[in-house]
Amino acid sequence: MVGNQLNTVIEAVPEPMLHLDAAGLIVASNAAARSLLGDWIQGRSYAAVLRQPALLGRIETVQADGNPGEARFELADSAGSTQFRVRITALRGLSETPASLRPDSARFPLLLHFTDITHLREAEEMRRDFVANVSHELRTPLTAVLGFIETLRGPARNDEAARDRFLSIMEDEARRMNRLVSDLLSLSRVEAAERMRPSDLVDLRAVLDGTLAAMRPAAELTGNTIVLHTEAVEAVREKGQGEAPRNLILGDRDQLMQVFLNLTENALKYGGPDRPVDLTLSREDGSGSMKGKVIRVDVTDHGDGIDPQHVPRLTERFYRIDTHRSRAMGGTGLGLAIVKHIVNRHRGRLRITSEKGRGSTFSVLFPEA
Repeated sequence: MVGNQLNTVIEAVPEPMLHLDAAGLIVASNAAARSLLGDWIQGRSYAAVLRQPALLGRIETVQADGNPGEARFELADSAGSTQFRVRITALRGLSETPASLRPDSARFPLLLHFTDITHLREAEEMRRDFVANVSHELRTPLTAVLGFIETLRGPARNDEAARDRFLSIMEDEARRMNRLVSDLLSLSRVEAAERMRPSDLVDLRAVLDGTLAAMRPAAELTGNTIVLHTEAVEAVREKGQGEAPRNLILGDRDQLMQVFLNLTENALKYGGPDRPVDLTLSREDGSGSMKGKVIRVDVTDHGDGIDPQHVPRLTERFYRIDTHRSRAMGGTGLGLAIVKHIVNRHRGRLRITSEKGRGSTFSVLFPEA
């Protein structure tokens, strides 16, 4: 009776579960377990079904001593591998023999509970990759600075021209490390707040005006022009009213400025000198998960464009198409990762379109407030 009730409970659990009797046979399984392992498992020995030595050994130990245990179980197919944590619990109350009378060879019936931890493994791999990338990014300039210090203390001690040249390079490397640390802190803050949607009303037109004012001096140095296009928005007027609709979203003004400063700076860098950069503000109907009206900003350069194979990875941390060129331009490899997290926090979308030889457009879409 108790066993039947247990099996009913098992069937209701959404995660895979197996009930083994004292002989190690699978006497009950739920739909999730049968979907994972196959419909044929009922009545079979756990050893014939699970077939992974670490898990089999742990099951045998728990069957013998009755103490809870856990192990890993991994399934691989053409789509990839899925890793489970398997919790193994002895069902002492279902043992047919009282504990005081059990012979040493007696076994406990067991309950096996499978939990998918693939996402935890992937997160750990991402963390390791991130730490390795940060270490590499810091080690390179630090090695250069230490090398120049050693040279200045030795062969170039009295060489004024060499000293000035080396000090200039050391300053560049120190500034590069400072930018990296600053971007790392910024990324950390953005990730920490990503699930908390901003609640302030922000006018995107005002944010773009601020971006234009901040970036114009840098554009003039390289012969670029930055043009803000708002015709599409200004043309949308309510009948009988003289004012164009406001471009309000729920947002964090400082973070939104960071998004458009980053995208505009990238457009200036990679669009090339003496070429325009276009900022276009428009409104459109939402689609998919973005319902209602959407405010859209396109940042377009007219440079060499991006090879399509690189586009899906541009928002990954430290991903660079041309590492040397990016570093020479002062890039840390974190800018677009920061942009992506800020856009996510605002429940927006980031789209990237590019064509070799014709430039790139980074589009940001936000739900209208």
